[in-house]
Amino acid sequence: MNQFVQANPQRCIGCRTCMIACVVAHEGKRIFEIDPDSYSFNPRLFMVKTAKLSAPVQCRHCENAACKQACTSGAISIKDGAVVINTAKCIGCKNCVIACPFGAVEIVETAEVANDGTNRKVANKCDLCAGVADKPSCTRVCPTETLKLVTTEAFEGGLKEKRASALSALPV
Repeated sequence: MNQFVQANPQRCIGCRTCMIACVVAHEGKRIFEIDPDSYSFNPRLFMVKTAKLSAPVQCRHCENAACKQACTSGAISIKDGAVVINTAKCIGCKNCVIACPFGAVEIVETAEVANDGTNRKVANKCDLCAGVADKPSCTRVCPTETLKLVTTEAFEGGLKEKRASALSALPV
């Protein structure tokens, strides 16, 4: 089973600290030293807010990922329990955006210039901070501990608890 980050909308205050941590994890601390207009602020998660609830929407790193199946360039793969995008292979066709049932993939503009003179566009989504120590960064910085990494062990343990609870609720 792949890992994924789960949010508790009852606890989320919509502060967007997770989004900033995501950008810092992927861009490095240099973003605090450069002109804000010289780089793109592209977090790999999206904050959804309503009048009563808020929570970040992130990739669920599906076992049989629809985005991977829809990718015509082979840019999406599964590595170390995470669905990741190789942006060098991505052609920006948006098939993954359409295929994702969670709306967790978006197309972002890069600094690279495409053949037509415009900035190259590629898919962007949560990669569980692949290659970053203390990953994922969003879970580490959340002030209300809204976000948690769901591992195989935690998932299976939760299933066992639910099944035991359901069994004990049955009349004897």
